[in-house]
Amino acid sequence: MNNKRLLSTLICMWFVAFNGKSETPAQSPFAIAIHGGAGTINRASMSAEKEQLYRAKLEQAVKAGHALLAQGASSMDAVIAAVQIMEQSELFNAGKGAVYTYEGEHELDASIMWGKDRQAGAVAGVKTIKSPIALARAVMEQSDHVMLSGKGAEDFADTLGLEKVENQYFDTPARFEQLQDARKTLKLDKTAQADPLRLDYKFGTVGAVAVDKDGNLAAATSTGGMTAKRWGRIGDSPVIGSGTFADNRSCAVSATGHGEYFIRYNVAADICARVAYQNISAEEAANEVIHQVLKPAGGTGGVIVIDSKGNISQPFNTQGMYRASIDTAGQLEVGIYGTQK
Repeated sequence: MNNKRLLSTLICMWFVAFNGKSETPAQSPFAIAIHGGAGTINRASMSAEKEQLYRAKLEQAVKAGHALLAQGASSMDAVIAAVQIMEQSELFNAGKGAVYTYEGEHELDASIMWGKDRQAGAVAGVKTIKSPIALARAVMEQSDHVMLSGKGAEDFADTLGLEKVENQYFDTPARFEQLQDARKTLKLDKTAQADPLRLDYKFGTVGAVAVDKDGNLAAATSTGGMTAKRWGRIGDSPVIGSGTFADNRSCAVSATGHGEYFIRYNVAADICARVAYQNISAEEAANEVIHQVLKPAGGTGGVIVIDSKGNISQPFNTQGMYRASIDTAGQLEVGIYGTQK
C-alpha cells in the first residue's frame, strides 16, 4: 500500500471511530391505509356481530400490509397483501364477495400503480381469476401493456400459471339476494340504475395505499363492480387516474364509489395533480375533490390517500366507508361510520 492510500485509509478509520458509526441511508417513515367500500353504511342497518366481522377483517388486512412494510418490503408488496385478504373475504365486493351482473355472473376489475416510476397494470371484466389484483400486477411487471380485459387477460394469466377458478367460486347468498332485489327494482323503474339513491349499488370495492421505507408510494384497487351491471360495464377501479393513482412526487390514491363519476372527473389523478401543482396537502386536495367537485356533480363515494411522508386522509361523502390505517407512529385506526370510529 503506498503512502497516499495508507493516509486515506487512516483518515476514514479515524472518521468512523470519531463518529461512533458509519453513515447509513436514512429510512423514510412508512404507513398504510385501506378501504372496503363506501355507501349507505350506518349503525341502524348493521348488527353488532356483522360490524365486528368487518372490523376484524379490516384490521387483519391492514396489519398484514403493515407487517411487510416493517420488514422492509416494498409498498407494492404491502398493498397487494392487504387487498388479497379482502379479495378472499365474502364481506367485500371484490374477489370471493363480488356482486353479480344482471345475467347472474361475476366480472371483476383491478388495478395497481407504482409511484416510483408511474408503472401501472390493470385488468377488466375477468371471470375466472381468483386474485384480480395479482393479475393486475403481472400485467404491469410482465407485459408491455397497462390494461388487459376479458378473455385476453385470462389467456395472459394462463401463460404465467396464475390461479384460476370457476366463475361460481365467487357466488355468495347475500350477493345473489342483492341481485334479485336489483332486478325487481329495474323492472319497475328502468332509470333506477342511474340513481344510486334508488338502487343500492353495494359499494364494496377494496383498495390500499402505502409508503415504504424507501419513500416509494403504491396504490391498488379491486372490485366486482356494480350490482346488476350489463353489457360488459367497467367502472373506475381498473382505470388508472380514476380509481387508482400513485406518484412519489405527490400521493397515492385508491377510490370507491359510483364509478361513472370517478371516471368523468378523473378523481384519483386530480387529487395528486392538485398536490403537485397547487402546493397543497394531500388531505386538502382529497377533501376538495370529494366534497367540492364530486358531490355537487352527484358523485358518491370516497378515497384513501397517502403522501410520501406517510400522511393519511380518508374523505368520503356517503354515510360510511369501511376503512383502516396504521400511521407512521404505528397507530391503528379502524372506521366504518361517518366521522366516528
